[in-house]
Amino acid sequence: MKYFVITDSIDTQVGLRLAGIEGVVVREEGEIRAAVQKAAADPEIGVLLVTERLARQCADLIAPLKLTAHTPLVVEIPDRHSAGRSSDSITRYIREAIGVKL
Repeated sequence: MKYFVITDSIDTQVGLRLAGIEGVVVREEGEIRAAVQKAAADPEIGVLLVTERLARQCADLIAPLKLTAHTPLVVEIPDRHSAGRSSDSITRYIREAIGVKL
C-alpha cells in the first residue's frame, strides 16, 4: 500500500515527495478528475491525499469515493490557500495524519 497526493501546488508535492509520497500537480478540472480516477483505479494506492481546494472543485467525484470505496482512503489535506489555519497547520496535519515529521 502506498500514499499518493494530488495537489495544485508544486511546494506541497515536493514537500510530500521528500517524505516519500509520490504525486501529481494538476490545475485544470479535467486534469483533476483524470488524476483522481487514475489513482482510485490503482490497486497499489491505499491512501489518496487531495488538497482541499481541488477536493472542492471535484466534490461530486470525491464524495462517493469517501463514502463507498474500500480503497483508497481519501484524505483532504490543507494547503496554503486554506483559510483560518495557523502557519504550521500543514506540517502538523501531516504529522498527525500519517506520522511523518517534516
